[in-house]
Amino acid sequence: MDTRRFRVPAGAMDWAIAVSVAALLLGTGFSGQHPAGERELVGAVLLAAGALALIARRRAPIAVLAVTGLCAVGYEAAGFEVLAVSYLVAVYGAVRAGHRALTVAASVSLLVVLLLTALIFRDGPAREAFTQARNVLEIAWLIAAFAAGEALRQAERRADEAERTREETARRRADEERLHIARELHDSLTHQISIIKLQSEVAVHVARRRGEQVPETLLAIQTAGREASRELRATLEALRDDDTTPPQSLEHVPELVERARSMGLDATLTIEGQRHTVPAAVGRTAYRIVQEALTNTARHACATTATVQVEYRPDALSIRVDDDGKATPDDAPAPGLGLLGMRERVTALGGRLRAQPRTEHGFTVQAHLPVERAS
Repeated sequence: MDTRRFRVPAGAMDWAIAVSVAALLLGTGFSGQHPAGERELVGAVLLAAGALALIARRRAPIAVLAVTGLCAVGYEAAGFEVLAVSYLVAVYGAVRAGHRALTVAASVSLLVVLLLTALIFRDGPAREAFTQARNVLEIAWLIAAFAAGEALRQAERRADEAERTREETARRRADEERLHIARELHDSLTHQISIIKLQSEVAVHVARRRGEQVPETLLAIQTAGREASRELRATLEALRDDDTTPPQSLEHVPELVERARSMGLDATLTIEGQRHTVPAAVGRTAYRIVQEALTNTARHACATTATVQVEYRPDALSIRVDDDGKATPDDAPAPGLGLLGMRERVTALGGRLRAQPRTEHGFTVQAHLPVERAS
C-alpha cells in the first residue's frame, strides 16, 4: 500500500492562489461602493493584475511586491476601497525569500503613497482619506503577513540545518566505520604477514648459516613482507588523520623499480623535465600509480620489461608505465580494484588516467596530475 502523501506542484499552487485572490478582490470590490464607467474598468483590471502577478512570487518576489503595490495604488486612485490582499501575499513571499529589509522599506513607502493618493483623489477631510488608505492596507494585516513569512523562513532554515546536521552525522559515522574496518583489517593482515615475514627471515638465516645460496624469490618474499607491514602501518596512520604524512612519495619511486628488478622484471626509470616540489597528495598518488602498475605487470602481464617515465611539467606531473606483456588491443582491461583505486585517486586531484593495451602488445598506464589544483 502506497502511503506517500499527495503533493500539489508548486506552479499549480501559485496559480490557484493567484486566481483565488483575484476572485476575492473582484468580488469584494464590486460588492461594495465602486466607481462607474472607465474608472470601474481600470480598477477591475488593476485588481485582477495585482492578483495574477502572484503567479511569479517564487521566481521574482521583489518584482511581484512592486507590481502588487502599484496595482493597489492604482485601484485606490480609481475609487475602489479593497484590502490589498495581493500585496499581503507578496509581502509574505518576499520575507520568506529573505528580503526583510527591502520589504519593510517598500511597505512603509506604500503606506505613505496610499495616504497621499487618498488625499489627492478623494474629496473630503483628511480623516476620511486616512480611513480610505487604511482600508486598502491595514497595518495589522501587514505585520501578520510579515510575521508569517519570517516564521516560515526560520522554520525552513532550521529544517535545512537539521538536514545538514544529519548528513554530517551520517558521514562521520561512515568515516568511523571505515576506520574500524581498517583497524580490523590491519590487525588481521599484520598477523598473517608477520608469519610470512618471520618464516622467510628464518629460511634466509638458515640458508646463510649452511653456506647455501639464498634464492632470489625467498629474498623477494622477505622484502615484500617488510614493505607490506610498513605500508599497513602507514595506511592506518593516514586513516587516523593524525597529520602524519605517509612516507611514500615521488622520491620512493626508484625503490619500486629496484623491487621490480628483484622479482626478475627488467625495469627502468626515466625522469624528465626540471624537478620541482609537488603537493604531497600528488606525490603519493604518483607513487601508488607506479606501485600498482608494476605490481600488475609482475603478477598478471607475463612481461619481461617495464619502463617507468616521470615527467615534470610547469603545471602538471605526468606518469607513464609501459610493459611488454601479453595484453593486446583486443583485450579489454578488467575493472579490478587496483585500476578503480588509481582512477579515483587521479580524479580526486582533477587529473586524467588512461589504462589500456598498447598497439602491438603490452599494457600502458598513463596519468596526468595537475599541480595547481592539488591540495
